[in-house]
Amino acid sequence: MAKNGLKPEIRFAGFTEDWEQRKLGGVTDRVQGNDGRMGLPTLTISAANGWLDQKDRFYDNIAGNEQKNYTLLKKGQLSYNHGNSKLAKYGVIFELQNYDEALVPRVYHSFKAKENVAPSFIEYLFATKRPDKELGKLISSGARMDGLLNISFDDFMSIEIPVPTIKEQIKISSFFRTLDNLITLHQRKCEKLVNFKKAMLEKMFPKDGTDVPKIRFAGFAGAWEQRELKDLCVDTYGGGTPRTVVTEYWNGNIAWIQSSDLAEDKLSNVVPKKSITKNGLKNSTTKLIPENSIAIVTRVGVGKLAFMPYKYTTSQDFLSLSKLKVDNWFGTYSIWKKLQSKLRSVQGTSIKGIPKKELLAMTIMIPTQKEEQAEIGDFFHNLDHLITLQQRELEQLKQIKKSLLDKMFV
Repeated sequence: MAKNGLKPEIRFAGFTEDWEQRKLGGVTDRVQGNDGRMGLPTLTISAANGWLDQKDRFYDNIAGNEQKNYTLLKKGQLSYNHGNSKLAKYGVIFELQNYDEALVPRVYHSFKAKENVAPSFIEYLFATKRPDKELGKLISSGARMDGLLNISFDDFMSIEIPVPTIKEQIKISSFFRTLDNLITLHQRKCEKLVNFKKAMLEKMFPKDGTDVPKIRFAGFAGAWEQRELKDLCVDTYGGGTPRTVVTEYWNGNIAWIQSSDLAEDKLSNVVPKKSITKNGLKNSTTKLIPENSIAIVTRVGVGKLAFMPYKYTTSQDFLSLSKLKVDNWFGTYSIWKKLQSKLRSVQGTSIKGIPKKELLAMTIMIPTQKEEQAEIGDFFHNLDHLITLQQRELEQLKQIKKSLLDKMFV
């Protein structure tokens, strides 16, 4: 239990002692087997979300006959899922928190903390990814057939981890658990807003075969009218790509967007990654499109679109509707909803694109009063703004956690 002058960059007041290097096997005991109760929740570990019931993650219990060999894990005990993923190259560790008891895959390395060791501290220590360097040395030959890294339990227990006093462990663990709860709260708020938007999109636009929506703003009545997309605008524009090898065509002051600049569920605030010059515009098939137009992806990434409040140009993967005859935001959301409905109707098949003629012939229902269009458009635009703010706050909290994990551990 040698002291090595280990101290984190940030500490809670009152803690000054050095952290000690300990073998993981010296501060934990293995957990194996079960007592035959097969009716307990059957869980799996997700690198992004921690413990999940297999029925929630896979829509069924996938354990099958192997369940009889699963490990009985109790609240406060931990498992190491030594599976390789994009989020966790060397696997992840989670403490069982939300269940008193559960069955977990035998292939996980399951263990419990000894006296004077807080299990949550071990979870968060591994979340820093600092032990990854030692874990990487233990891998004998890449991933196994089942996708798990070749790290035996004994080798896993041989790695060394820095450990402070139990009081400091508890203080650190409690802090990060509170932060995680706050992150979860914000995630749920985001999910509720997204689900609310989804529900209102279904209720504030007429269903197929009908001409009035289920929910309507006060003061509006009468049937909606069916229009083709070509009737919603005065002009349409295609796009093109200036020759990429001609440097004088690029990095100018004219925005040029491509499909990857748009997100599937974001209909505004497009930030172009590239721009072109006047020469690039002049010597290509791309067109300068007026502000307040709707850019619709018709090829790679079909189904994405965005309202563009500034002048822009596009690649050949777009068709833009300009000089709109309907409210800007109503037109944006109604067309997006129509495209999403079309994509859902052909789910499971590959759509490489929508021809211009077919796109412009699509029909949508619109209210005859421009004021009702504006009410609906503003409602969804403001709702999306609120969702964006919540997502931004959530991302900030995640970044704060990431930074503090780096500074509060050694």
